[in-house]
Amino acid sequence: MRKEYNGCSVRRYWSQYKWSNIFEMIRNMSSKPKKCSDRFDGKLVVITGATSGIGYETAKKYASNGANLLTINRNKAKSEALCKEISERYGTKCSYIIANLSKIKDIKNVVEKLNSLDSKIDVLIHNAGLYLNKLTITEDGFETNFVVHYLAPFIINYSLIEKLKKDNSTRIVLVSSEGYRFSAWGICLDDLNWQKRKYSGLKAYGAAKLAQILSMHIFAEIFISNNLNVTINAMHPGFVRTNTGQDNGPVYKFFKKNFLDKISRDPSESAEALYYLGVSKEVEGITDKFFHYTKIEELAPPAKDIELARNLWKKTLEIMKDACGF
Repeated sequence: MRKEYNGCSVRRYWSQYKWSNIFEMIRNMSSKPKKCSDRFDGKLVVITGATSGIGYETAKKYASNGANLLTINRNKAKSEALCKEISERYGTKCSYIIANLSKIKDIKNVVEKLNSLDSKIDVLIHNAGLYLNKLTITEDGFETNFVVHYLAPFIINYSLIEKLKKDNSTRIVLVSSEGYRFSAWGICLDDLNWQKRKYSGLKAYGAAKLAQILSMHIFAEIFISNNLNVTINAMHPGFVRTNTGQDNGPVYKFFKKNFLDKISRDPSESAEALYYLGVSKEVEGITDKFFHYTKIEELAPPAKDIELARNLWKKTLEIMKDACGF
């Protein structure tokens, strides 16, 4: 009997790599995002991780163009401050859900509240993220990168399918990363929690972001097969200054503050790209693409592995049923 392929092999992809793909990524690093001048009055935008960095700038960008916001954040005080600023500065509605997206119980609460909305979700932006240089297992028994970057967006998207069918005009944007390339071997489906391999922060981050992109392919298939006016795309937000990595130790924080942040761009550029992808008519109907800012970029071989995507999808549904109680 053929052993089920779990994607964990560099050799499987090595011959598929092209220098042109690497050069394209390098060229795109110096690009600027396209801007959209269209208003978004009265539309509802849901953003995870909106109290700082890219999420904060994105919330302001949408609100400045008339959009109402529903933000999903960990910190209540910061969420209240954000909504106060948004309502006073832009005169639009802003509400929040408090959730730690590394916890299954909080993810379930988010799903319940989003499904109970009477309003249509016009744009759903999965922005919450983190970077950890040490292996961390959540209270539910999962590697933290895997939950926050992959499992939480997957569960939310999957659990919203019926509502999305009813709304029938939603744009989903995954704040992804060129860091998915650190998972050059694919995804080890038999070791999602890094118990069998030496942990690496970059590799774990890359694997979670790769998983996110692979799930995008299957979600797009579902939306297309159901004739839904729902799109899902992933976007690399540029090399920008954020609070990512604040959970790491003093050495990483020193390196980030004194080196990485000095060569990083302002997160307002990422917000411009996220507004363009959520609003612009130029990308209307475009789905299942990876954008570097606002430019479509060819994915590296592991991110185009549909066999791996389907096996990961199957594995994730098993996790949802057996470990998460869905």
